[in-house]
Formats: sequence, structure tokens, C-alpha cells
Amino acid sequence: MFCPDCGTWNRAAAATCTRCGTALPEVSAPPLDVPDQELRALRLATGNRYAIVKRLGSGGMAHVYLAKHALLGRPLVIKVLHQSLARESEMRERFRREAEAAARLVHPYICAIADMGTYEDVDFLVMPYYAGGSLADLLARRRTVSAVTAASVASQVSVALDYAHRRGVVHRDIKPDNILFDEDGNVALTDFGIATARFHGRLTASGRAMGTPHYMSPEQAMGRLVDGRSDLYAVGLLLYEMLLGHPPFDGDDSYSVGYKHVHETPVAPDTVDTRIPAALSAIVMRCLAKGPAERYDRGNELADALVQFLQGQGGGAELRAARTARASGLTPP
Repeated sequence: MFCPDCGTWNRAAAATCTRCGTALPEVSAPPLDVPDQELRALRLATGNRYAIVKRLGSGGMAHVYLAKHALLGRPLVIKVLHQSLARESEMRERFRREAEAAARLVHPYICAIADMGTYEDVDFLVMPYYAGGSLADLLARRRTVSAVTAASVASQVSVALDYAHRRGVVHRDIKPDNILFDEDGNVALTDFGIATARFHGRLTASGRAMGTPHYMSPEQAMGRLVDGRSDLYAVGLLLYEMLLGHPPFDGDDSYSVGYKHVHETPVAPDTVDTRIPAALSAIVMRCLAKGPAERYDRGNELADALVQFLQGQGGGAELRAARTARASGLTPP
């Protein structure tokens, strides 16, 4: 049977899990299941480098496992491409490009890639484990966050994006699930799976929209070529959702949501909720301008505006985090 805590396959007669020691439930008949083939293949693929602890969850492209470095004991996350997708050359290439793009970006607010590999039909990436969870987890628990917290998170994301953009990488999938936190609440931007980079050729044909509909820029929804200002539009969407508990546009399907991004003007946050500071609402609305030229030109410009807002709010720890983020560009502005 499978251990309910770590997912390890144990013999039916075992009283405790052979890996984690958890007491196993009693069984009245021989099990009919077979061991988790992906776990077995992953352990073969990683050899003795990592101890696979348990599955943390699944996304559209991959399963995510908690693991530990066998020698150092350091907690890690192993991302395994779904086997059904691993049979598609484009999806395997996108998975590889995620590792390549992220590996070129060494920044405090970008999730690093520690390792990657392929074994038969198993493709995996190894990344640090962030104990603070994701922004999506935070919003699921609290629905909204304060204006000060929202500005602090967005400023860190903006600085990370500025760093990536200056190195030719456009993320194209900025959303709450891809914003992680460490134990101190610092941001780590992750998942460069559909990033476009100047060192990559085109992966998909022109006119095909790639991304998550609720977090697409107008030009992205139309399948056009995008630059860093498309990512800054998505930061505006993050801010909107953090402040109000929902993105500005919704619909019955991806087409209707994309249509609204292209043709409809969102209601300003301080109009929806008068408690939201007008200065922060103005920053959000500039990010959400339909034309890229009307938005902030660079992530650092957006971060500066957010830091200025925080200074006016007396954000304390959040202001210090935002200043640290702004100072972490690693190259002059």
C-alpha cells in the first residue's frame, strides 16, 4: 500500500512505512493497486541524489514533489512533466526552456533551477523549496491583502522582472500561482515555461495566444509578439486581485476573458472599494492601460512608483522589503 504521508509503496503486511515510519492502516485483503510508477521512475531518474518525500500537488504541466538532498538534507521541490505531455516534443522543449531561461537569471527574487534531467519518459526540474507557499495560497486563505502588502509584493516582482527583461527574457505567465514566498515573506518568481527569450527561436506559430487568460495582456490575448510591458500589465492584474479579491475581468470561457482584456476598461480599484488609496489605484490603472506605450516602461520604474507609495504609507517592514528589492537589481538602473 501507499503511505498516506510520503507516498512510498510498502508491502501489505508492513505495520509502518519503510521510509518515514508512519503507522500504516490495516488491510483485510491483499491490495489490488500497483506501486506509483511515476514515483518509481523518478527515484530511478534521480539516482541517490534526492530522497523523494511526497507529492505536493499537480498543475497543468507537471506533478510537484517534496524531496530532500540525500547528503545535505536540504528540502527541495522536484517538478515532473506529465507523462502524457512528455510524449509531445513541443511540451518537452518548453519544459527544457523553463530550466534554460531560469538558469540564466541569478537574482534574489527569481527561483533558481538547481538541477534537471531526463530518464526514459521522465523529465524533471529541481528547485528550492519555499516554505511560505504561493500568492495563490495566500489569496485562497485571506482573499485580499492590505494595500501596503500588495505594493510590497508587486515591487519585488517588478524588480525581478526588470532583471529578466534586461537579459532578454519575457515571462508571459505572471499569476498568483507563480509567485512564491520564503519564510520571511520575500518573493521568488517561478515558472518560466512559456517565457520568450532572445536566445530562443520561436516555439509556437504567430497568432497563438500562450498564457493564462485572466492574466494576459491585450497584445498577448491577440497572439501578438510581446515585450516586458506585457509582464507589467500582469503585475497590475496581480495588484488588482490582491486588493479586491478577484481579477478585473472574468467570463464563461477564455475567449470572453481575452475579449475584455482587449476591449474593456477595468473599474478602478478605489471606485470598487473606496478604502483603497487613490495613489495605489492610479498605479494599478497605469499598469492596465491597453497600449503598452501607456504603461510603465520598465519594472524598476513601476517598483519606484510602488516604493514612493509605501513611503507615503509608512509601510515599515514592507517598505524595507521593497527598498531591498529595488536595490537588488544587481546592475545600475
